[in-house]
Amino acid sequence: MDRKTTAVDLKRQGCNCCQAVLLAYADIMQMDSEELMALGASFGAGMGCMKATCGALVGAGMVLGIANAGKGRTGMKAKALLNDFEEKCGAAICGELKGIKTGKVLCPCDQCVANAVEALEKLRQ
Repeated sequence: MDRKTTAVDLKRQGCNCCQAVLLAYADIMQMDSEELMALGASFGAGMGCMKATCGALVGAGMVLGIANAGKGRTGMKAKALLNDFEEKCGAAICGELKGIKTGKVLCPCDQCVANAVEALEKLRQ
């Protein structure tokens, strides 16, 4: 099973968006499931309960930081990750993605998780 499918399945099994992305990369993160669940726990419904960055994107950024450790240019890769995610999803703020003010959902959570992993995978190649 690929990481994108794994992450979406984890989301559907009860993980928040951040946790789903982190657990799909458990081998890279070198942390056990309990630690990854704790690390991502604060990012359910995005940062600040829909006030800021989507949890799936936060999780992808954490994985990128670990995967890119010692290789340099992590900031530029993080910018590319954000740009790719925004292009696919229409925004990076959880509340905007869920249409809290507009009533129009730009991207459902499962798709945000899939898009975050897809964007991350491009940067890992």
